[in-house]
Amino acid sequence: MPVNTTTVRALIAPDKFKGSLTAGEVAQALAAGLRSTAGAPGAIECELLPLADGGDGSVDAAVSAGFARHTCSVTGPTGQRVQSSIAFDGVTAVVEVANTCGIALLADGSLDALNASSRGFGEAVRFALGLSPARIVLALGGSASTDGGMGMLSALGYAFLAADGTVLPGTGHALGSIHAVRGSLLPGLAGTELVVASDVSNPLTGPAGAAAVFGPQKGAGPADVAALDAGLEHFVGRMADAGFGAAASLARHDGAGSAGGIGFACLLLGARQVSGADFFLDLLDFDARKAGCDVVITGEGSIDAQTLAGKLPAAVARRSGTRTLIAVAGRSLLPRERWADLSLAQVYALADYTSRDSAKDPLLSAALLTRIGRDIGRQIGQGIRQPGTFVPSAGSAGQ
Repeated sequence: MPVNTTTVRALIAPDKFKGSLTAGEVAQALAAGLRSTAGAPGAIECELLPLADGGDGSVDAAVSAGFARHTCSVTGPTGQRVQSSIAFDGVTAVVEVANTCGIALLADGSLDALNASSRGFGEAVRFALGLSPARIVLALGGSASTDGGMGMLSALGYAFLAADGTVLPGTGHALGSIHAVRGSLLPGLAGTELVVASDVSNPLTGPAGAAAVFGPQKGAGPADVAALDAGLEHFVGRMADAGFGAAASLARHDGAGSAGGIGFACLLLGARQVSGADFFLDLLDFDARKAGCDVVITGEGSIDAQTLAGKLPAAVARRSGTRTLIAVAGRSLLPRERWADLSLAQVYALADYTSRDSAKDPLLSAALLTRIGRDIGRQIGQGIRQPGTFVPSAGSAGQ
């Protein structure tokens, strides 16, 4: 194999390693390893493009791509105040569920499926409106609540009343108690394009709905799931009574069940749904950034069968063309014979470099990614063959 003596340009475009490192931290650790091997024989230039797919890390990814970060204080998932942020570039604002009312913000990690609320997300949207954006991207992953977006709507101009006239909190527990809906949306929303970035396709209710599929992950037992699902059905009826004539059909729409039903509330507001992975690749100008690169390195916490179904690395693979594509993951459950489905030249997994659990250990994860970056750099130095025929170097994990 001929030795590579020219400059190789690598685009490092990973998603986060959930629970361990942000996408930016993953990219930085890999770049440190790659750069340490440059110069013998040839040079490696690294361009970093931390990515997101509409879940947690969406604001950080936008900031890494040049958006400005704006901080705000919002109501956390169970009522506590939390410091959050949005991203804004003068035209588009990015607001995410995860850093406003996400499951990671629950005090001591205590799940509260019935009482968690999406109100903080609505407050962040309201804050974004104050910047007069033309478009707001609603990134829906990582929610702690199953309130159908009731909390979000309560922050955007609506009041939900019980039979005795008292104002209800926007929680899953309160859904079944809604007697009437009053108010109207904030005026600024009418002239602002709303875009939902999510790859969840579940409807709002039923066996494939928000409560049944995602409720248990948020601490809901069987009785809680049944109560939440019934509450969401009741919520749909009350919204129809309040003037949203398409509420029932929107509840059945793909994606209405995303983020505990926040997707449904966004549809009520007229939001346009897009693939989270592809939208963020466009927003962060992936196609232009890849143009001058020879190698694309992507990854996420787990590479598995779900990756093939359209998660962010699959979108990166589809848009990388004939460039050599390498994936890095915390763990890989994708058999070698399936690598070709994504045109992967190589898959590296942290689990193949250590017997310890790196998923909750940021320092270990970063150290292993730097080591993997060095291994990739040595591969590049030797010369890379066509996708699917990558030959590991001595000392590489080879997985």
